[in-house]
Amino acid sequence: MKRRLCIMTAAIACAALSACGGGDDSPAGSPFSGPTLTPLPDRLVIGHRGASALRPEHTLEAYAKAIEDGANVIEPDLVSTKDGVLVTRHENEISGTTNVASKPEFAARRTTKLIDNVSFTGWFTEDFTLAELQTLRARERIPLNRPANTAFNDQFSVPTLQAVIELAQAKGRETGRTIAIYPETKHPSYFKSINLPLEKRLVDTLHANGYRGRSAPVFIQSFEVANLKELRTMTDVRIVQLLSGSGQPEDFRLARDPRTYASISTAAGLRDIATYANGIGPEKNMVIPRNAQNNLGTPTTLVADAHAAGLVVHPYTFRPENPFLPADLRRGNAASPSERGDLAAELTAYLRAGIDGFFTDDPAVGRAALDAFTRSR
Repeated sequence: MKRRLCIMTAAIACAALSACGGGDDSPAGSPFSGPTLTPLPDRLVIGHRGASALRPEHTLEAYAKAIEDGANVIEPDLVSTKDGVLVTRHENEISGTTNVASKPEFAARRTTKLIDNVSFTGWFTEDFTLAELQTLRARERIPLNRPANTAFNDQFSVPTLQAVIELAQAKGRETGRTIAIYPETKHPSYFKSINLPLEKRLVDTLHANGYRGRSAPVFIQSFEVANLKELRTMTDVRIVQLLSGSGQPEDFRLARDPRTYASISTAAGLRDIATYANGIGPEKNMVIPRNAQNNLGTPTTLVADAHAAGLVVHPYTFRPENPFLPADLRRGNAASPSERGDLAAELTAYLRAGIDGFFTDDPAVGRAALDAFTRSR
């Protein structure tokens, strides 16, 4: 396994360092070549929606904070505007992540929609042009867990994918570190159904910004399968299949395919994923389940099975607040929704289980935990 990871790291390095001649698929003078840039390491700290434990998620400020705190990768979730521009929001329904409800000029756009067979009432990005959307300001999505983040409410705008790319590349030049991006296509079947497909716009934007080839510092992810297979025909950048601990991919439901996330997470299912993807992003309990006491139990075979299929493993989501941690790693008032526990200890357990990186809302803690783990080896 160490040898496999080293091979991958060498490939990434060739994209990041001019000493490698730009790599076999990274043209000279690309944004990812140059003597000052360092390669991505074997294991990645992925800023989940940025440093979202410290700033409202999916804002340039959250992404910049993640990079400052040591993330190698930042993750924008992508949805579409009415005029077909990709922007970063956790969901296309934005009443919980922006101040749209306070804008009287948009009151009439409040509506109810069925998204992936679930009814939502609110305001939706696909009903706004980019110009209209950028009059809004971001708000903390889970203020009960992150009351300090509410101090930043109504200060930051909703960024486009292009703005996130420009930030990552600028920070790479500034820090001398390659900063990768990890875009997720949100609700791709839904957006395709309303004639706002995400796939070509995403690939066109990536290619226009120099993200080409298997060594480019980008991972495309989705909870659906069909759109990842479609993306594989459009680009050869790295692709990651997200896995949920329950249910099935939405495109399977629409196609009346009985397979579930559990069935595609078997050893045989992972070998099938490897025909179109380079990695998996499992819900973290699929790697180490909780026991009856809500503590970390015994690791499953998922990491070993994925590695045997040639897939990297980047589980989600590692959060510092007590409600998201195993019971024995909660600190202070264990019932508090906002007090922070021992996230570093949780991450260390997963690193020992062999993961290749992790999505975290607090990259500073993630960086410290990974560095300490690496020193101990």
